Amino acid sequence: MCGLAGFIDVKQRLAADERARIARAMGMAIEHRGPDDWGVHQEPEAGLVLSFRRLAIIDLSSTGQQPMISASGRSVIAYNGEIYNAAEIAKELEGVGHRFRGHSDTEVLLEAFDRWGVEETMPRLVGMFAIAFYRRESRRLTLIRDRLGKKPLYFGKVRGTVFFGSQPKSFFAHPSWSPEIDRKSVAAFMRWGYVPAPRSIYRGVESLRPAERIDIVAGDVVHRSQYWNIRHIAARAQRSPNRLSDVEVKARFEALLEEAVKVRMVSDVPLGAFLSGGIDSSTIAALMQKNASRPIKTFSIGFDEAEYDESKHAAAVARHLGTEHQELVVRPEDALNAIPLMPDYFDEPFADASQVPTYLLSKLARQDVTVALSGDGGDELLAGYPRYRIANETLANTRRIPKALRAVAAAMLQNTPNAVWQCLQPILPRRHGISPLAGRAKRLGRLMAAGAEERVFQNIVGQWPDPERLVRDTLYEEDSIWAGALADELPDPIRRFQMLDTLTYLPDDILVKVDRSSMGVALETRVPLLDHRVVEFTLGLPAELLERSGETKWLLRQVLYEHVPKALLDRPKTGFMMPIDQWLRGPLRDWAEDLLDEKHMAVDGILDPTPIRETWAQHLSGQINWQYRLWCVLMFQAWKRRWMEGIPYGAI
Repeated sequence: MCGLAGFIDVKQRLAADERARIARAMGMAIEHRGPDDWGVHQEPEAGLVLSFRRLAIIDLSSTGQQPMISASGRSVIAYNGEIYNAAEIAKELEGVGHRFRGHSDTEVLLEAFDRWGVEETMPRLVGMFAIAFYRRESRRLTLIRDRLGKKPLYFGKVRGTVFFGSQPKSFFAHPSWSPEIDRKSVAAFMRWGYVPAPRSIYRGVESLRPAERIDIVAGDVVHRSQYWNIRHIAARAQRSPNRLSDVEVKARFEALLEEAVKVRMVSDVPLGAFLSGGIDSSTIAALMQKNASRPIKTFSIGFDEAEYDESKHAAAVARHLGTEHQELVVRPEDALNAIPLMPDYFDEPFADASQVPTYLLSKLARQDVTVALSGDGGDELLAGYPRYRIANETLANTRRIPKALRAVAAAMLQNTPNAVWQCLQPILPRRHGISPLAGRAKRLGRLMAAGAEERVFQNIVGQWPDPERLVRDTLYEEDSIWAGALADELPDPIRRFQMLDTLTYLPDDILVKVDRSSMGVALETRVPLLDHRVVEFTLGLPAELLERSGETKWLLRQVLYEHVPKALLDRPKTGFMMPIDQWLRGPLRDWAEDLLDEKHMAVDGILDPTPIRETWAQHLSGQINWQYRLWCVLMFQAWKRRWMEGIPYGAI
């Protein structure tokens, strides 16, 4: 796991030594991704410069250094990630006469591209990667991102210079870089809490989508395509679903998942696992321990606030498996010290507040290991999120109301004064929810008014429902998948909701969070559940293998119950969150007030302070818990101060 950066000086305006100096500075900006080594390579005829920072995982010797030139001299590569089946590909290449200099997966990938070409090599790869591959003869730069979007890769053209790299922060070291905020991206960020690909927060810069390939010649994009299409695979799988018996399908699934875990345990440095005590992370830890010759290292964090704390469950699973377990109880001061660091590591606005505990967990693990396996991806693949059922139930209940009355009922729920809901709240049992009743009622009203299935789901997972009201002088643009483009491919609503998450929330939120939090402390994370072979298998599972007798992720649970007793796992799902709602009224209040200063926002001209201050006042009063909407604004303001105004972070 590493970091790459580079540029093409299309008009050859810079001298070679100046290019090298800039490239090294670009690499230094992402040094945290690869503190072990660095390298710079130039292709003078094309004006191309590659910069690389290395976190040494496989082949710690100098033969694994990057950028790397092929044995033939025809090709050059800079690449971030891991190819888990590199040994098998190396055997193929050796079978046709190739002799390797070292045993790094980088060399295997480079020589495969050099001999077979990109198009023929890509289907062979099992791994996570962001690749910059250059073919000297054609002067073609090819940028490639892995199938599910585990590793980031950005590119763009600004003032005649082509930029590309793992994180946009590296572009600031180049004299031609002139960052401009894209207001449409700000609107999208306020809608979702992340900037959805292919957008970036900067005008003229894009994020490659998962499984995307882009070819650049003479500074222009000449080819753009997907080499793996999960939508098409899912549609085919649903037309011919898996018809194996429960016993057969469990055996197939467990074999695939265990293989995915085993190949991710190959490392020349210490490795361990994140363990929350939930279904996904416990399964990964159990399969790791099964295939280890000694106790594996596991890591978890907890909170003093009982409703957010899972550490005792993680400890119980660790004791049963016999792992070497460590945990950190996060105090408010730990989180408060970490929050100002987030814009530095997340160099685009990012508002998933679980970024902070993920960063603290990564920091804990990095004290003992360089690689950690995580359980991310299980909820998307196996329909584990409660929101899938909430959306389905909302649709079913709404359809019971006569069409003529739906709009009236939705309007009543949304427009009833908060004071009325506050009076009614003590009457309702706690099983109906503990958040303020006014907020729940208004949300239900929005869901009822949404109508279409995708719109209902969008209102459940989104943040600000009307970003154009919030972001001045812009129009909010959304992907066609939110307007019914998936309906013909995936008629079943829950399958469609899973796909919406897999195309958006998974790569643009979950995997961004994991990448930036872990690479901020030079920790490589590996995600066995998102091995593309496992993913493809789950796409063809019938609904009864996803949920049965009220149990979600039924198939995954059957695998886990072979290793961990059901009694240790039966409990409601808890998100990996902090008590942000309480802290915004307490220790974070002054920090938030500073970022939400009305005069500063008015002068800045990007956000309209009126709806923001109204929302802030309602939150402080306890009328409605607006923690997620407010976190979007706070993270945008904190990011903007750090990267657009050059104000260094300070303690809260």
